[in-house]
Amino acid sequence: MSQNDASATETLDVGRYWRAILAAKWRIIGFALLMTIVAGLYVMPMPARYVATSSLLIDAEHAKVLSIQEVYGLNSNSKEYLQTQFEVLKSRKIAQRVIEKLNLVNHPLFNPPAQTGPVQWLRELKSDVTHYLRDAMPALANTTETDAINNQNNTATQSYDSKLDRVIRHFSQNLTISPVKNTQVVNISFESESPQLSATIANTVAEVYIENYLQSKLDVTTQATTWLNGSLEGLRQKLTASEQRLSDFYEREKLVNIDGVEGLTTDEIQGLSKQLLTAQNNVKQQKAIYDKIRDKSGDINGLRQLPEVMNNTSVQNVDRELIRARSKVSELSRIYGPKHPKMIAAQAEITSIEQARNNQIATLIDSISADYLAAYRSALTKVSELKQELEDAKARYRHLSTLETQRVSLQREVDINQQLYNSFFTRLKETSELDGFKTPNARLLDEASAPLTATKPKKALLVLAAAFASVIFGIMVAVFSDAFNRGIRSVEDVENTLGQRLLGLIPLQKYRRSKNLPIRRFFEKKHYQFSEAIRTLRTSIMLLRADKPNKVILVTSSVPREGKTTVAINLAFGMGCMGKVLLVEADLRRPELASQFGLPGFHPGLTNIIAGTHSEDECIVTDEVSGIDLLVAGSATSNPQELLSSVSFKKLIALLSQQYDHIILDTAPTQAVSDAMIASSVCDSLIYVVKADSTSDKVIRSGLSRFLQLGRRIDGVVLNKVDLKKATKMGVFSGFYDQYGYQAASYQMPPAEADSLPQTKAG
Repeated sequence: MSQNDASATETLDVGRYWRAILAAKWRIIGFALLMTIVAGLYVMPMPARYVATSSLLIDAEHAKVLSIQEVYGLNSNSKEYLQTQFEVLKSRKIAQRVIEKLNLVNHPLFNPPAQTGPVQWLRELKSDVTHYLRDAMPALANTTETDAINNQNNTATQSYDSKLDRVIRHFSQNLTISPVKNTQVVNISFESESPQLSATIANTVAEVYIENYLQSKLDVTTQATTWLNGSLEGLRQKLTASEQRLSDFYEREKLVNIDGVEGLTTDEIQGLSKQLLTAQNNVKQQKAIYDKIRDKSGDINGLRQLPEVMNNTSVQNVDRELIRARSKVSELSRIYGPKHPKMIAAQAEITSIEQARNNQIATLIDSISADYLAAYRSALTKVSELKQELEDAKARYRHLSTLETQRVSLQREVDINQQLYNSFFTRLKETSELDGFKTPNARLLDEASAPLTATKPKKALLVLAAAFASVIFGIMVAVFSDAFNRGIRSVEDVENTLGQRLLGLIPLQKYRRSKNLPIRRFFEKKHYQFSEAIRTLRTSIMLLRADKPNKVILVTSSVPREGKTTVAINLAFGMGCMGKVLLVEADLRRPELASQFGLPGFHPGLTNIIAGTHSEDECIVTDEVSGIDLLVAGSATSNPQELLSSVSFKKLIALLSQQYDHIILDTAPTQAVSDAMIASSVCDSLIYVVKADSTSDKVIRSGLSRFLQLGRRIDGVVLNKVDLKKATKMGVFSGFYDQYGYQAASYQMPPAEADSLPQTKAG
């Protein structure tokens, strides 16, 4: 749907609702007047009520003279504190104290009226019987006198409590506590029939609230003092016991300065740890050198490369002698050959020096090995001794740590008990000093004064509100009634809701509900609207298929009592004025044509022709008044669908089509049976009758869909029983027939119809 279509539909809906409101305007106005009168009668006797207001300033932060105020447990700086005070003002306790202070239980405005009715009558009867029995039997009166007095006392107590409860409820209902936004001010308002009483109660509530706070504060202080006195002795005993345990600990462990001893032990452990680390490194170095010497044992060249050998003075001297001898051999080799005696002597000298060096290295290695082995063993011994000393030092430190832990625990217990004792002792002294000091948390800012004018009821406003509400209610009822009405009432409903064309509409006719519509109304001149509606329908049907034969016309509806038979009869009358017409009653289940046209019920008809028991001439009769021919249902049958679907029925309709200009079939409703669907196979046009503003569109669409499923085309819808007065009010069919001046006095029947009509009293 496009936006334009949607806008048009929405405008149409609004217009429809507006027409519904206009149609019900007199009912809405009448209902509004009635409700206004009722509201006026109810409001006028209502007594005037006055509201007096006092202002109370609640101090969220008041000076703390002593820290004992922390005992109260309320944080006055929080938002919850003010909200709590507002609830306290509305509490039952405050209300009861105000009631008792002002003796409102016996006030005329609060004291409920005396109980009347059956209950009071039974109580009086019981009292009379009791007095009679006491007078008749003095002994019984003496034995029950004490019980009677007790019962009277209990009854009086219960009566007072019940009365007090009622007064408190009435008091709370009329009391209003209104905090002023973003301030610490609260307004206390009370409503009653007495202006002076309203002001007195508003001021008294504020006073009682302040008194209640001071009393609560005093009660808490007293309770705190009692509790502190009871707890202080226990705390003193705990403190003494904890101090004694700490003293016994020092005496038992012989401790003077455990912190200093623990520090010396810590230093000792650190020193031993450093010595042990040095000794362990020395052992590793000695072992590494010894392992190198042992690995290179037998390898003179490898041993000579050791730092300990290379740095030895004797080895260095031999190395210098060896260098000198080799230098000498090098110089002689330039002069002499290798076998020269000098060369041989020089080589022998080198060999001798090398041998001496090797021997010296071997001796040095043996000495170094022995020294390092001894040093290694000494280092191992030193490491073992240091480990033992370190373990002993750690053991002493652990023992001292355990003692320190015990001391700290005992000292902490002493400190805590001392703090608790001091705190409770201080609070006790503060509480004693605060006992006579009272600081209120609020003060009366503005006293309430007796109002001069009544606050409510606003009688005129209430009456106007009742009138306005009743009008709105009436409009809503009219709109909702129209919205939930699923009936078809206009051309738009036929086209948009049903998707069909409107062939015509038949105005609602007044007649006795116990009888059918008079059969000759079409010919009565005073019912010109009805006659014109039938002629309009006739014209629509004849123009519908101008290029095709339109002889057999089927008339049906969704459900019974929609007027399809009336439409079929009067359509036959209308077409009978212009040609030869046969009206066939195809509703074989509930036939009515015979009775309406005054024919006997046993008159043969359609079923007899199909069954072959009678001929067409025997069954078809002519209505002398209208000139149309009738073929009634005939004898009752148990299988109407078989008859309508038979070949004989189709042949009969085909034969009659050759003899008549138009044949109108009146069939059964579609939602009741399927006879109309079967009979539609022999029809040229299908007319669907809908009762206006009655049958649900869902039921109608269901009936139409049954024909569409069979491939039958529905030529249009006839909207029957249209209430023109109601439709005119709603603007649906305004001036549909008389807008061009076609009144009964001015209407002239077409000559062709006038000549064809019989001369009757009606027409």
